[in-house]
Amino acid sequence: MRHRSAYDQVVSRKRTWTPVAVDAGKLKPGAEEALYRALALRCLELPVKEFLGQGLEKELPNTPGVVDALISNQKDEDKHDLGLSYIVAAHGSDEKSEREAQRILRAWQDAPEHPILKASILERSVFFVLLPFFRFNGDIGLRTLSADISRDETTHVAIHHMVCKELGIKTTQNLNRLRRATVAWVMEPLTNHEEKWLNKDFWIEQSDSLYLRGRADGLVETNRGRMPAFFESSNVNLPAYG
Repeated sequence: MRHRSAYDQVVSRKRTWTPVAVDAGKLKPGAEEALYRALALRCLELPVKEFLGQGLEKELPNTPGVVDALISNQKDEDKHDLGLSYIVAAHGSDEKSEREAQRILRAWQDAPEHPILKASILERSVFFVLLPFFRFNGDIGLRTLSADISRDETTHVAIHHMVCKELGIKTTQNLNRLRRATVAWVMEPLTNHEEKWLNKDFWIEQSDSLYLRGRADGLVETNRGRMPAFFESSNVNLPAYG
């Protein structure tokens, strides 16, 4: 039996959960258009799975557990896509946003950088902005789903960062511009509102910080973000664990 590697240790932090269909609740006034844009970017979940598959076909670190970790992350993306599809089934979608999201998807797919680097940058500085945005501006179903996905993404970011570091792969100005343009498009409908959760510049700044430093001090509240109590939700809005 081999020694548990750093990859094994990160994967062991994952929590088993199952997305469920939800009812549509009330979205935060003023955030609706940006939320529909963020939901349109669910089209990036399965491509992240494809990026990881492409990475598995390339040279990988010799560290034990790396292949299993990447395959585990691939499986998570199916679950995230399903959960977000349930949200869209409840709230509907915006046709114009869906079309524009497909153009953004193609830009990420066409980027020439290493596929695991693309997955890493997407998760760290795009998804880690969209998920708190869902959490502070969405309804109960969206807040719950964003918290569950966030736990997975925390392990993904750690694993993909380790792979890129071991391979000596560094980010590029092209991906920097692409991730910023992606977040800016989502937040464009917001104004420079006094409330930070509705302030477009605030969210872009968090993406900048996540990209440059791997952390966003403006989002520390997500560590203690309010989760819906069981009595607030009908059973249909509660995820299944274990």
